[in-house]
Amino acid sequence: MKLQQLRYIWEVAHHDLNVSATAQSLYTSQPGISKQIRLLEDELGVEVFSRSGKHLTRITPAGEKIIDTAGDILRMVESIKQVAQEFSDERKGSLSIATTHTQARYALPDIIQQFISQYPDVALHMNQGTPVQISEMAADGSVDFAIATEALELFNDLVMMPCYRWNRCVLVPRNHPLAQISELSLKDIARFPLVTYVFGFTGRSKLDEAFMNEGLSPRVVFTATDADVIKTYVRLGLGVGIVAKMSYDPELDQDLVPLRADHLFEPSITKIGFRRGTFLRGFMYDFIEAFAPHLTKDVVQEAVLRHNKAEVDELFSHVQLPDR
Repeated sequence: MKLQQLRYIWEVAHHDLNVSATAQSLYTSQPGISKQIRLLEDELGVEVFSRSGKHLTRITPAGEKIIDTAGDILRMVESIKQVAQEFSDERKGSLSIATTHTQARYALPDIIQQFISQYPDVALHMNQGTPVQISEMAADGSVDFAIATEALELFNDLVMMPCYRWNRCVLVPRNHPLAQISELSLKDIARFPLVTYVFGFTGRSKLDEAFMNEGLSPRVVFTATDADVIKTYVRLGLGVGIVAKMSYDPELDQDLVPLRADHLFEPSITKIGFRRGTFLRGFMYDFIEAFAPHLTKDVVQEAVLRHNKAEVDELFSHVQLPDR
């Protein structure tokens, strides 16, 4: 059994069983991958993949367990490499982050700029996706950190730590009737069509809960994953926008009026998470602390020692999170 064979079955499984796409991503040949997978199956005495002719059709039950174990082994190998690199050159390496558009566009730029200035020889990779995709990438080791508001709790093998609290604002054009109301109510907002985030994105669940608790059924006419897209359609008059308050830019959005709404919706908490067992290099600790100053190296290490989500939550239960 070779480490290369384990990497091949892992990558094929994560390229929708497309051997050609896997070969392209690994800069190798399709026949070479197919041959190594067959050799591994012959050695193990079981099939990892079912086939129809030359095509892989599904992962077998045995293959599911083998691929999961292969993933664990590959992550351990990566951790060994990280340990070696930390002691050979602590200021070189790579850091990969998965997050949503709102975090990438509005919460992270200053942190990224500061980090790159401090660690110019660390390659930084940003991946954007849905909260579920972000969590999956951290859970399977595709990225080092996941930063999101929703869905992180779905993955028990992630260490999740709270970074900051945030709330929403209502965005309308300057001549909109809602701009004339001193303090909005949910009933006021529900009178108009809404433009907001796709369900499962950027604290959308808190928004839906607020209307439901008031017995209101707002008419959501357009949803998007990107706050800038939402603002575009508010400008077109499609509806009233509800976005993260941090996504309002006073300079770029002067044609829109941000209306206070934190009295209407429960605040959401953005968290940073990483897979248990991940070896955190020095610059990784520094990135976490730059993003959330209360998450010092000692605090992060204490969170890692906690056995489950409940224990991690208890660690931070008395922390006063900053607001954004």
